[in-house]
Amino acid sequence: MEKNQLFETVIEDMNEEGEGIGRVNGYTLFVKDALIGDKIRGKVIKIKKSYGYGKLLQILEPSPFRTEPLCPVASPCGGCQLQAMSYERQLQFKENKVRSHLVRIGGFEKETLPMKPIIGMEYTEERGPFRYRNKGQFPFGRGRDGQIIYGFYAGRTHSIIQTEDCFLGSPVNRRVLETIRLFMEEYRISPYDETAHQGLVRHVLIRIGYHTGQIMVCLVINGSQLPYSSVLTERLMEIKGMTSVSINLNCRKTNVILGERIEVLAGLPYITDKIGSLTYRISPQSFYQVNPVQTEKLYEKALEFAGLTGQETVWDLYCGIGTISLFLAQRARQVYGVEIVPAAIKNAKENAALNQIQNAEFFVGKAEEVLPAWHRDHPEETADVIVVDPPRKGCDEALLHTMAQMAPKKIVYVSCNSATLARDLKALCSVGYCLEQVQPVDMFPMGVHVETVVLIQRKDT
Repeated sequence: MEKNQLFETVIEDMNEEGEGIGRVNGYTLFVKDALIGDKIRGKVIKIKKSYGYGKLLQILEPSPFRTEPLCPVASPCGGCQLQAMSYERQLQFKENKVRSHLVRIGGFEKETLPMKPIIGMEYTEERGPFRYRNKGQFPFGRGRDGQIIYGFYAGRTHSIIQTEDCFLGSPVNRRVLETIRLFMEEYRISPYDETAHQGLVRHVLIRIGYHTGQIMVCLVINGSQLPYSSVLTERLMEIKGMTSVSINLNCRKTNVILGERIEVLAGLPYITDKIGSLTYRISPQSFYQVNPVQTEKLYEKALEFAGLTGQETVWDLYCGIGTISLFLAQRARQVYGVEIVPAAIKNAKENAALNQIQNAEFFVGKAEEVLPAWHRDHPEETADVIVVDPPRKGCDEALLHTMAQMAPKKIVYVSCNSATLARDLKALCSVGYCLEQVQPVDMFPMGVHVETVVLIQRKDT
């Protein structure tokens, strides 16, 4: 293959970024906007030794799974890689991805894999699996005409795709963002220019309590104060449900969205929401699952896999604001939670008090450091169950080693990246554990990511 060469192919699969995978004379090509089952004509735009990238020029025969996207900017926007695919086929794609990773990376046998069908999101024909996100982070900038715009970054870029209304989020987001944009235009407050590292408003973070209807707005600014902030807060507080308005100070030249310092401009420093019977306080910096309906199903499955009787000591690693920890504490003797973000641990302790849970204790620090230190200081104590919900990179090798040393009867692994999940399961199953149950859960309809909760059990139990 050569750059700019034209080709025709049938898309056989899709990769982690939602790009179609086709082959021409045995050479693999990744093609954006091409779906499984499409027959396409394309042009080679980048060549590597064993694979390349193509640009979609024409769909010769559309896939039987192809649908009309609801959002007009679904293709350029980086958020909805699968919106042109029927939801039933999205679920099949995600289930196949988890299975493939466990077999190919984890080394498990496909025929004996204890995997259950993916739990999809319930929806109606009129509405579809949309409007589920309780959080949005919207970058602000200037369009080609100089006007202030907001939206999402195009895939693999920091170019803002102007988005009037994201169909994954709440309709109230549009009113909040328009209120801020009009305020900025009126008072000549400039959006952030990433290249020049100038301008004030970088991002706007919006969180919404699914069960409570409470709204949080946090403006991330490249400065120490927001001019005329009282005018903006007065306008925002008129929106029904508005509970918290704050600014986050981030003056660093970085791609990280949030800085460390937050100042409340109006209302409370948090909003509250519920998962099951438990109430949680959520701050701007808190990790909180974005799909509340599916989160409850995910946590119920994790609790089921833990099989608690009320006598167990449980460790919850990467515990965030204590969402899973407090679920577990309702049925365990003692729960210990570990999280690196101090603000999240502060929220976790507040959430325990809010729900009158006294058998949960929380530690600030890296799980791969806190757990080994605790194990060294308390060699006589162990864990009956360890629950781990790491970031996409998976578990640190030192953490896996300590978990194996502590030898809990069960490990419940919640993962947002089935590739690193498979790698870590392979390591744990080589030191005395066996894979018992695998349950994918679709937390992100229209996107490529999938959550998976897994139970592994010590062989001698």
